[in-house]
Amino acid sequence: MVKVTTGDIKALLRQFHIAGAEASEQHIDQLRTTNPTPVSTLHSFRFNKRRYCLLFDETADDDSKRIEEMMQSVLDTDDGSLIENPEESFLTYGAPFKGKTVYLYLAQADKKRLDRALSETHPEHSRSTWQKYIKAGRVQVNSEVVTSPKHEVSSSDALAIDLPNAPDYSHEQLPIIHVDDNVIVVSKPVGVLTHSKGAMNDEFTVAEFFRRYTSVGLDTNRPGIVHRLDRDTSGVLIGARTEDAARLLARQFAERRTKKTYVAVVSGHLKQKEATIEVPIDRNPSAPSTFRADKNGRMAVTHYNVLAESDTESLVELRPVTGRTHQLRVHMAYLGAPIKGDRVYGREADRLYLHAHKLEITIPEGDRRVFEAPMPEEFVKSFKEAL
Repeated sequence: MVKVTTGDIKALLRQFHIAGAEASEQHIDQLRTTNPTPVSTLHSFRFNKRRYCLLFDETADDDSKRIEEMMQSVLDTDDGSLIENPEESFLTYGAPFKGKTVYLYLAQADKKRLDRALSETHPEHSRSTWQKYIKAGRVQVNSEVVTSPKHEVSSSDALAIDLPNAPDYSHEQLPIIHVDDNVIVVSKPVGVLTHSKGAMNDEFTVAEFFRRYTSVGLDTNRPGIVHRLDRDTSGVLIGARTEDAARLLARQFAERRTKKTYVAVVSGHLKQKEATIEVPIDRNPSAPSTFRADKNGRMAVTHYNVLAESDTESLVELRPVTGRTHQLRVHMAYLGAPIKGDRVYGREADRLYLHAHKLEITIPEGDRRVFEAPMPEEFVKSFKEAL
């Protein structure tokens, strides 16, 4: 981390011809320091009521597009500009400072995006939730409905909010595997969210079902939730009914003291009928919402065992040791046997054929239990003779 003082900032602003000789350190305030990446340090501050950022990053290589994208990501705005270094240098934007290279960025000045302004003044809802409310026509700016989250507002604008009433899901049910005074275990159907991403929820979730049984997190969108399954994955999901149970369960997931067993239908046949996959996984830079096998990623470990085979498919038991995002899907695709119905790493089908079959975990009172969600009928219909 590169440390700077207000005196350093004043000197740099003069070097970039932003501040004159009359500028004082008193004109500089709201200094904050962050680390956008492990190799970069970002100092944001105000000078004469305009916001600037200083970026120290020796890997930036004067790449203006890359630097601006980083700034916009950190600042949550697509407004702003990188300032050229007016001094004689082989770099267009970078300037030498304390043996490092620094870049100066002029950020958004007075106005803010509407979604950002609302999330700052009403932090009980996330920014993504406010984006949904805005797009739904629930927000007015100066008595006019605004549906673009990017709409800029200032402190003088009058904002009016009309939030909808919470929907009633009291008639919705989920299959209960086990319930006691401390925990509830359900078999989550495919297509059901574990919890909504924000307070604005227009569909039934496992969390809303847990709300009837728990005292944990009732003021959030994830009451009772201690772990999750993707929407397209079915199977065992455990929830906490008390704060003590929530701490016990969450600690076991964090420390990998639970044992999860999945079943999946995969395309083709695996060369080894039983093996351990130890392949690192990292985010795919060309498609940031997806992941890929990458030697530079975080290690991921999965044990698998082939349970049955048909002419074109295999029924496989999967036991993840680590818990990387999309781990099972990426690992099976890496072996050339993508999970059936995987729209990202394989081919689409009537559903994703991935099911959380068993969960071994210690529940309050020290009782180690194995909870099981029956294997879906569509998984075994092609393997009846083998099973």
